[in-house]
Amino acid sequence: MRLRNKPWARDFMQAHPDALILEPETLKRGWHSEFGNAHPIHVEVGTGKGQFIIGMALANPDVNYIGIEHFDNVIVSALEKAIEADKPSNLRLVRANGADLEAVFENGEVDRVYLNFSDPWPKTRHAKRRLTHESFLRRYEAILVPGGEIHFKTDNRKLFEYSLVSMSDYGMKLLDVALDLHADLPEDNIMTEYEEKFSKKGQPIYRLESKFVTL
Repeated sequence: MRLRNKPWARDFMQAHPDALILEPETLKRGWHSEFGNAHPIHVEVGTGKGQFIIGMALANPDVNYIGIEHFDNVIVSALEKAIEADKPSNLRLVRANGADLEAVFENGEVDRVYLNFSDPWPKTRHAKRRLTHESFLRRYEAILVPGGEIHFKTDNRKLFEYSLVSMSDYGMKLLDVALDLHADLPEDNIMTEYEEKFSKKGQPIYRLESKFVTL
């Protein structure tokens, strides 16, 4: 998908440092201080336009939420939504690449990771770019507390099947698997923009919760 250029994006982001962090590496080991509390930290990798992470922050004030997005032209949309929601104090947006998580967070600094409608990278030669590839699972395990969880949603069945195998091969424990989330929708489900779009078309939404096993 080609992203529309927004030449004003960087200036707009710089104008709201209380909501969007442009140099998150400076907060490594200091995220609880940034939020001013010791609440659990949940991170969404690939937060897109922010509907999910903002909705979660508003619904769960006792959890700190961080939405990570790589593209300026996308994360500014999330910032606009955060401003419309009066910048929840338990929310920060971060301009960063998901491959750089260990530069942003200390080992064990995060309690949960969300992966929502990630790029499926369908070609075999691009498998290492999938956010549920073994190399990314290692990154998540490093920043998560012992026994930390990954919550994953997608409309792409092949990516879902790949992710089930990848996590199982890594030794993770599958806690919950839904092949059609909206057939029995949990009351606390917060939808992403893509989830709304695909579910309205009648496409099944796949979801899983998995946990890193501690020895």
